[in-house]
Amino acid sequence: MDSLIDAYRTCELLTVGRDGTPVAWPTVGIRRADGTFLISTSIGLPQKALNIRRDNRVAVLFSDPTGSGLDEPSQVLLQGTATCPDEVVTAPGPWADLWLRIRRVQPSSAYHRVPGLRRLMDWYYMRLLITITPGEVTTFPAYRPAPPPPRSGDTSFPAVRRMSAFGGAVLSAYDVSGAPAMRRVHPSAVDGRFVLDAVDGLVAGRASLLWHSHDAKLDALRAFVVTGTLTPSSGAWVLNPERYISTADRMTPLTMLRTILGLRKTAARYLAKRNLPRPAVPWSEYRSAERTAGPASLAGTRNR
Repeated sequence: MDSLIDAYRTCELLTVGRDGTPVAWPTVGIRRADGTFLISTSIGLPQKALNIRRDNRVAVLFSDPTGSGLDEPSQVLLQGTATCPDEVVTAPGPWADLWLRIRRVQPSSAYHRVPGLRRLMDWYYMRLLITITPGEVTTFPAYRPAPPPPRSGDTSFPAVRRMSAFGGAVLSAYDVSGAPAMRRVHPSAVDGRFVLDAVDGLVAGRASLLWHSHDAKLDALRAFVVTGTLTPSSGAWVLNPERYISTADRMTPLTMLRTILGLRKTAARYLAKRNLPRPAVPWSEYRSAERTAGPASLAGTRNR
């Protein structure tokens, strides 16, 4: 099981929003020797951390094997709790193992190597560390993307127009015990609503759908979420959408610049709310961590 988890380049992390909606986003994490799982997020994207501080129930799903070199691997679901101290970490020390993994699987993340980008991207290195303690571990058969799903009726909702580019989605909901959980599903769109087969072990209620994809080097990122209420209907389930959230996506240079400036503002607000000065990032420590690890640790694994 450990080697299977290690082979996945990405995972989906579910946290619970203020209104009780479970929402997942793709991320990169690392398994540690003590059995915990470490994920980090920037203060430019703090929502996962804020959710965990309010409700520590989480789930992590390993379902997309892109770039892993594995052939139809089993999916793995971790359900448990998480902690996220309100401490902004700028040095690689506490998360060096995770940072080196990100550098290996996503070569384009080397912002620290370009002096001209450091000031613009310093928020990326202001990290909040999320430690997950798994309680339940469940495996599922390999995820198999499906052909574009059918659409009928109203197609004005953005997610309805975009979903055909993906082979499926990740459903975030609650299981029969009340714990947040995830499953891979193949929804179709009918009159602006999302219809899917009922999933054993999950219950109707607050829920969300995540569509996401990336290439073998974690570039060409695309991700969006629809939140709403999951209700039973004629032997199936229907997600009645309430909110559409789009983050990682293919961007023009101008759109990318606007996004980065927006993330810088979010980071500034996070610091201002806590009366914290903007911390300096020890860039040399990141270069030193790379040198200490050596080229072999940054070499990518076999791509598929």
